Amino acid sequence: MSTARAERLVNLVLALLSTRQYLTADRIRGIVPGYADAASDEAFSRMFERDKTELRELGIPLETGRNSAFDPAEGYRIARRDYELGEIELAPDEAAAVGLAVRLWDSPEMTGQAQGALVKLRAAGVEVDHTEPPVVESRVRAEPAFTPLVAAVQAHQAVQFSYRRSGSAERLTRTLEPWGVVSWRARWYVVGHDRDRAAPRCFRLSRIVGDVRTVGRPGEVQRPENVNLLELIAGTGEPEPSPVTTAKLWIADHRAAGVRRRARLTGRMTVDGVPGDLAEIDLYFPESAADWIAGHGPDVLVLEPDVLAKAVRGRLESILHHEVRR
Repeated sequence: MSTARAERLVNLVLALLSTRQYLTADRIRGIVPGYADAASDEAFSRMFERDKTELRELGIPLETGRNSAFDPAEGYRIARRDYELGEIELAPDEAAAVGLAVRLWDSPEMTGQAQGALVKLRAAGVEVDHTEPPVVESRVRAEPAFTPLVAAVQAHQAVQFSYRRSGSAERLTRTLEPWGVVSWRARWYVVGHDRDRAAPRCFRLSRIVGDVRTVGRPGEVQRPENVNLLELIAGTGEPEPSPVTTAKLWIADHRAAGVRRRARLTGRMTVDGVPGDLAEIDLYFPESAADWIAGHGPDVLVLEPDVLAKAVRGRLESILHHEVRR
């Protein structure tokens, strides 16, 4: 977004917040800086329509209505009761969790949005410390296709890409009208209308090969109302794989809740004076399990299989070595 447009949107929001009456488009054109630069009435109309769409996509509650039955044209305003942020109360541990979540993203788009949320929380008086280094530096990594696909979703523009199907080296070209990018079972998917199949489809981002190219003009893609992207992935996505292996773990008491939810407790054991539970967990993607388990640091210990234990230990030693060098 250009600086001029960003300033115009801010001025538009301020104008609509500062009045209890509905402001007509002509009135807004006269008082909001930036609209006077429109070369014609038609140019202003297009500019104003784009700005209204932008505000609604940002979640700003734009109201339309007339001040009286005698007004010939509709006006616009923003009700403070719907716009202003309510009081935020976070316990210290909740604030710490927010700060950690900001650090998890390893994607430019999501990092910017996370930092923006952090600024809003601080403006509301919530102290969130995200500078304290954690024991393990976890990262939520996005695929290379993540950035252009999110941009295409926001621009309502179709895309085209090469896609590798499961269990095959063959690459097929797909043309998709993207509705959204979501995470499902620890993997990223793009969901939309597949023009080649003439039906809704979902594609795993890790199987997109090469660049994602835009097709057509922005604004041509319309997401259907009341569509649930997660339900589409669950219903049309890949079948649930069978577990590849079963790992035996030790989990410290009251720690690693994410691992506990997926594990079966089988007994008790104390490790270095720390009590914990013995557990078994079915692994569907062993190649990524080491990163996931290592993210829990000393709270989870892999007992079997030995290859997984070595992989987790290697990742923790790498992190330790990195911290020492810093």
